[in-house]
Amino acid sequence: MEEETPEKIIERRKGDHVEICANEDLTQDYFYWDDVKLVHNPMPEIDLDEVTTSTTIFGRKLEAPLIISAMTGGYGKAEEINRNLAAAAEEFGIGMGVGSQRAALENPELARTYSVIKEFEVPLRIANLGVPQLIKQGLTAPIGIDDGRAAMEMIDAHLLAIHMNYLQEIVQPEGDTKSRGGLKALETFASALPVIAKETGAGIPKETALRLKKAKVKGLDVGGLGGTSFSAVEYYRAKSAGDTKRANIGKTFWDWGIPTPVAVVVANVGLPIISTGGLRSGLDVARAIVIGAGCAGMAGRLLPAALDSREALTQEIQTIIDELKAAMFLVGAKDVKELAATRALMTGRSKDWLDQLSE
Repeated sequence: MEEETPEKIIERRKGDHVEICANEDLTQDYFYWDDVKLVHNPMPEIDLDEVTTSTTIFGRKLEAPLIISAMTGGYGKAEEINRNLAAAAEEFGIGMGVGSQRAALENPELARTYSVIKEFEVPLRIANLGVPQLIKQGLTAPIGIDDGRAAMEMIDAHLLAIHMNYLQEIVQPEGDTKSRGGLKALETFASALPVIAKETGAGIPKETALRLKKAKVKGLDVGGLGGTSFSAVEYYRAKSAGDTKRANIGKTFWDWGIPTPVAVVVANVGLPIISTGGLRSGLDVARAIVIGAGCAGMAGRLLPAALDSREALTQEIQTIIDELKAAMFLVGAKDVKELAATRALMTGRSKDWLDQLSE
């Protein structure tokens, strides 16, 4: 059998990720967002049709505090998925990120699977590269500032997300597990480009948030535990490949990480926060705003609809925004600023986390 090139391995992996995310159960058995309780206002003194969801984050106005989180790019079907996502982002005036663009930097023929979003007026576009790629991995040279700039130009991005995904990398047979020097490399990027630091499912603790702030990132996407587990994604890939060792590691670390609501609270160090990880509804978006996020990121709920049709995706996002408006009305908040000023109670396992982290 002919040996696969590194580019083909990446392309195959990206296809695997989408298929697994669409067809397998990757969630946990505990819904951390249900730990966040908003306080009902029986006399809101506003009309539902007065409620407005528009907000500004990173200097960009959005019609709702919602970002379609990075999902895909770099393989054939990704172009259609990203086209559907970008069309919806334009229609609703919300943000959008793309999947890791490393594949297109290595194989320019794949750039179209990302750059398709330039066909649409997406008010906040976020490019995407990984911390592991900023560091020399074996014989592979690190990417540089020019590569970061090229990734941004590929989609006319307003921001570059540098993602931290070492939980995923330790399970991948082809994973990049060199980490030493990553923070310094990220700081170098942040000195030249508008960078946000993005976790991909394991959360950001306060100590790391402070280091990232010192590195001059523009914001944080806390990407916490509670949504798609990329350890679980790699478990299914390893299982399919008959790699028992990697499958066992993936299963062991399935539930690893800091729950997203906890990460939103502890990583609040004065930078704008995107709350990604396990959000299922507009109510969860409202909960995220109340506990300190500037915006909420969603992927898992939207991927099946994006694979189905543009119409299905439109219906899904409209429902989320209607749910958000309903939550705002029920707490008496006519806009996002008033929503952020309302009170939430933290209960359950999330409260246990916060209590012990504060000791």
